[in-house]
Amino acid sequence: MSNQLSGGRAIGLVARREFMTQISKKSFVISNVIILVAIVGGIIAFSLFSGGDEDKSKIGLVGNQSLSATMVSIGDTLGNPVTVTEVSDDGTARNQVKDGDLDVAVIAGSGGGVTVVTKKEVPTNLRAIIESSVAQQAQSNALSAAGIDPAQLAEATSTAVVTIDAIDPPDPEQGQRIAMSIAAVVLLYMQILLFGTYVAMGVVEEKSSRVVELLLSTLRPLQLLWGKVLGIGAVGLMQMAAYAVAGVATGLATGVLTVTGTAIGVLFGTLGWFILGFLFFAVLYAAAGSMVSRQEDVNATAMPLALLVMAMVSVAFVSVSNPEGTLSNVLSWIPPFSAILMPLRISAGVASPFQIVGTILLMLVVTAALSMIAAKIYQRSILRIGKVVSWKEAFGR
Repeated sequence: MSNQLSGGRAIGLVARREFMTQISKKSFVISNVIILVAIVGGIIAFSLFSGGDEDKSKIGLVGNQSLSATMVSIGDTLGNPVTVTEVSDDGTARNQVKDGDLDVAVIAGSGGGVTVVTKKEVPTNLRAIIESSVAQQAQSNALSAAGIDPAQLAEATSTAVVTIDAIDPPDPEQGQRIAMSIAAVVLLYMQILLFGTYVAMGVVEEKSSRVVELLLSTLRPLQLLWGKVLGIGAVGLMQMAAYAVAGVATGLATGVLTVTGTAIGVLFGTLGWFILGFLFFAVLYAAAGSMVSRQEDVNATAMPLALLVMAMVSVAFVSVSNPEGTLSNVLSWIPPFSAILMPLRISAGVASPFQIVGTILLMLVVTAALSMIAAKIYQRSILRIGKVVSWKEAFGR
């Protein structure tokens, strides 16, 4: 065996070969450019067509322009912001409501009363804003007529406020956390399944073409296995990092994401868990590839792995709405479910430091143990040409 390379150098050469082979493909470059453009463009489009005044109800006001500031102020106070536009006359206001340019039109009448024009019915939130504004203005006029300064009265009663002390207040960042959780789950699912399959297909390609026999004249089976896993895994990590960085950077730049610290933490957490999840499955996919001699037989041996990945994703999506639930909490400790559930729990802000460290260590231990078994299967099956080796037979041997 004197003609064989040293372990580290052999693995490094194989890994470099796999990495360069993948990234030099035109299809790889073109598809990634398209996906990156879609990610950045999609987030920019979302930021342009959501938020701002588009989320505010539109009120047209005819006459009594002093009501405008009052309605805007009360709308902000009630958490239902509105925009108030001055309209020249009743007919124009009615046409704008009919065309959908205004949600409602408020037409001032004599004696402080108003008429509200709507297409079908006045939404409850707008009705509350309009009625409160009219009542407040009428009260202010009545106080002024009685010789009482409304500003002095407001100052004198300013301390009579209601303070809300919520035991479990709502998380204002919940929407963004859920969005990042879903993005992390989808990205992990796609990358683990895709690049795990790449490993299996690469193994079969070398085996069916008999290239593996030439490679094994200078390499040990385990060197070839780990070189392939690390090389393809590096491509997957690079691709995933590009997607994640593009998404987070664009989201922060456009204001779609406002939780900077959380977003960066989710980014690094997702990349870290991809490494653990990929290593867990990659060695098994390599073993699955070594058990067959034809590309069309890969799906049969790799099916149990694909089903396991899909089961992980299904549990993750069930847990998105309740990341603190028993299902999420328990399964996040069980490899390989940790690889998808822990990024979700980190995104949701419910993972403790103890759980993060504990699940990482457990995932590493299980992956190391499983990789030794998978490596044995690979080593014993890679030179078997012809008959498909079943998982039962592989583990039995």
